This record gives sequence, C-alpha cells and structure tokens, in this order.
Amino acid sequence: MPAAHVVVLDHGSGNVRSVVRALEAAGADVELTADRERALRADGLVVPGVGAFAATLEQIKAVGGDRIIERRLAGGRPVLGICVGLQVMFETGAEHGERTRGLGQWPGEVTRLEAAVVPHMGWNTVDAAEGSRLFEGIAEERFYFVHSYAARRWEMEQIGALAAPKVSWSEHGGDRFIAAVENGALTATQFHPEKSGEAGARLLANWLSALPRPPRETAS
Repeated sequence: MPAAHVVVLDHGSGNVRSVVRALEAAGADVELTADRERALRADGLVVPGVGAFAATLEQIKAVGGDRIIERRLAGGRPVLGICVGLQVMFETGAEHGERTRGLGQWPGEVTRLEAAVVPHMGWNTVDAAEGSRLFEGIAEERFYFVHSYAARRWEMEQIGALAAPKVSWSEHGGDRFIAAVENGALTATQFHPEKSGEAGARLLANWLSALPRPPRETAS
C-alpha cells in the first residue's frame, strides 16, 4: 500500500516545518500547502497552530482553511489539529478579556489555565480515553505541551447511535484540561506530537494508519 498523502495546511504557523518532518518520519508522503484542491484531495489534513487563538484563527481563515476543514469533515475526510489547531475547533476562545468565535466543530470555550505556573511547558502524561486508537501502545508515555489556554470541559452530548467521541485528559497544577479528542474524522491534540520524541512519532503513525486510502491512479 502506498504511503498516506498528507497535506499540512500552510497558514503561517511557526512550527509547520517540524510537523512536516515528523509526519515524514512516521511514514507519510507530506505536502505543505494551502491549495484548496490539494488539501481536499489528500488522505489527511493537518492543521498546526502556535500562539494566540485569535491570531491563529485569522491565519487559517486568510488561506480559506476554515472552508477546507468544513468541507473535509462534511465528507468524512480526516483532519488532525495540533495545539492551537485543537483549540480553534471549539466554539469560542477567551484571551485577554476578549472572546473570539472559533470554527465551532465542538461546543465549549477555550480559557486560561487556572494554575500557579502558566504557561504549562514541558513533558506530561495523558489520561487516554478507553479504547483510544490514537494512543494505542503509548497510553503510558509522556508528551510535550506548551500552552497557557485549554478547553477544560467537554460539552458535546452523544447523538443517537453515533459513536461517542473519545476524549483524553491531562492535568497541570491541579487544573484538568482536554489533551486530545478523537471525534470521527476530526482528531486533535493539545500537545505537540512533533516535539514528543518516539511517543509522538508513534501517535502520528497511529493516526496515519487509520486514514482511508483510495487506490492511486497508475500510469498505463
């Protein structure tokens, strides 16, 4: 089977090159682009993000990333958000006294961590959701976090017979927050798998292994 073709959305985030390298090391065929058609056709789309919620959202929208994400998810096409790429999937983000409307894929708000030391920076464990495919074989490992804000409640209710999202948690200074979500085609992590060494590489490999891959056209 050919390697999964993954597009990393090129919206100006500072960590895109490290994300590209990590995905390549995990076995993907990776392209860094904001081209709509290429992003829609890819087996997987990765949305990285660092810094502020509002600024990252503005960058994503500036390249049409919000519409690309919406279109992919409407068709059940996998998307992986990283760090602020997770946060913008929620309804709103509250920073410096201002609230910014997010992409609204999940209900809830991203708020400042309530801990004595902020930002939360460094290695931490994750309480992986039961049956998580993302954390298969690495549930006891540590991952690298660097953030001051997080989603600290999960507010989405299960709808009918649809599989309930798998929500994994972490804790900093006694404040519990969402570390990762697996919700159908939409997956996201608050930590940085590309900075998380072998554990992060295995997590990316787990995500890649779940990507549906249509047959590639071959030359006659």
